Amino acid sequence: MTDTPWQGDASSLVDAFRAGERSPVEETEATLAAIGNSKLNSFSFVDPERALEAAKSADVSLPFGGVPTGIKELEQVKGWPDTGASLAFANRVATVNSNSNKLLFNRGGVVPVGLTTASEFGGLNVSITKLNGVTHNPWRHGRTVGGSSGGAAASVAGGLVSLATGGDGGGSIRIPAGYTGLLGMKGTFGRITRGPVAFSRPNTVVQGNLSRSVRDAARFYDVCAGVDPYDPTSLPSAGDWEANLGTHDLAGLRVAVVPNLGGVTLEDGVEQRIRDEAAALMADNNMVQVNVDVRPPNLAAQWMMGNLSTLLVELGDMWPKCAKDLTDEVAIGLYLSQSMYNLRTAAVAEEMRVEANQAMARAFEQVDLIIAASNPGPAFPAESSMSSTENNLIEKAKSSTAAKGALRTALFGTKLASTFAPKLPSNLLGRVSEKFPEMVNMGALTIIANIYGNPAVSIPAGTVGGLPVGMQVLARHHEDPLLFDVALAVERERPWPMVAPAVTDAA
Repeated sequence: MTDTPWQGDASSLVDAFRAGERSPVEETEATLAAIGNSKLNSFSFVDPERALEAAKSADVSLPFGGVPTGIKELEQVKGWPDTGASLAFANRVATVNSNSNKLLFNRGGVVPVGLTTASEFGGLNVSITKLNGVTHNPWRHGRTVGGSSGGAAASVAGGLVSLATGGDGGGSIRIPAGYTGLLGMKGTFGRITRGPVAFSRPNTVVQGNLSRSVRDAARFYDVCAGVDPYDPTSLPSAGDWEANLGTHDLAGLRVAVVPNLGGVTLEDGVEQRIRDEAAALMADNNMVQVNVDVRPPNLAAQWMMGNLSTLLVELGDMWPKCAKDLTDEVAIGLYLSQSMYNLRTAAVAEEMRVEANQAMARAFEQVDLIIAASNPGPAFPAESSMSSTENNLIEKAKSSTAAKGALRTALFGTKLASTFAPKLPSNLLGRVSEKFPEMVNMGALTIIANIYGNPAVSIPAGTVGGLPVGMQVLARHHEDPLLFDVALAVERERPWPMVAPAVTDAA
């Protein structure tokens, strides 16, 4: 009888199944027991009956055959809750499987055990919602896991499952990976299907996973990458992602080290940790550091405004009556967007997007890789909506009913005024971003790779204050295989813990 879930990577678990050292049923039973005893709150829904049935018929010859797997609750699994992590859809049930999950279930052979917690509609980089409460970091209880794939990261780093799915529209895989010491790969836009419902905006979301090893992430690509007619942006898969690991010669690659990419203010110790890790990577592989001034504009605020249009489609006639059911930040964001997002704001956002694309293209004309931090600092308190509440507009706005009412009144006035002065919302947005930098600081390090659409990976880079720090490495479009090999080089020279030390200490 297996007492605890597998603490290695998913690929080695499959090897153990094939060798007869473990069985999918025993592993699933251990996983379900561990989830039931966990204080992480990383699962919003668990389906023991379905999981055990899948385990009994698991085909261990498949890439992830028999591996208990967490599915991010923003993804659809037929018959399971389809809440969007929101009270507004607490009773909604999925009628289909997302196309990436179809591949994972059928081609991959995983055992889906349940849904991992996420931030509401994927709109925040935190791990707290009205529907699910607080998800905790396995490295230190009471600290955030980030978001939006927070429960996925907590469940993998917390030793509950060895694989969990995620999605990254502004950093939602890389941010929690950085906070929990995992590998978080965001592929080139279109790498993994978003079907069957693939909105045409904001054209930043990439599906993926949270994993303990590079080979797990590459194997996930073998299973899920490829063209899908339901997602016209999906890309052909080169195939053999795992088999081709380690085939790139990294010597001579030109590297720009820009820890605060996007002009983000980093917390004490983070910049030095990233520079030290980058220096070790370059020395190990004879890479060449190049001094390049990489300064893409910070589009976080404009991205948020435009992205919320798809949420209005989903809420339909429920908005604004459902505002009380939404996380304050999401509700305030919708009010902000309705008041400040007009044709002029959209035009400015598109202009900034072109500027960002050009800035990144110019950088990649001079270097092969850009190295930055994944997050401004290590994990902050789990119940906070941002890494700092000092001078925070959202915190001020949600501090009382009167404050919320005052904000709505001001925004209504802005909406009326913009009829006569269409530049007003865009100008105000720029000033607000300057005065309240915490609004755009969270995710600003990661979002540029979503805007530009290039691949980026968060690689564990040691700790600051006893908590993990992620080193983010960016490459040109379609150079996902190169990033896998860069991550592999780090993994071989400086292997990271596959689960949080607190988990192994308790075992």
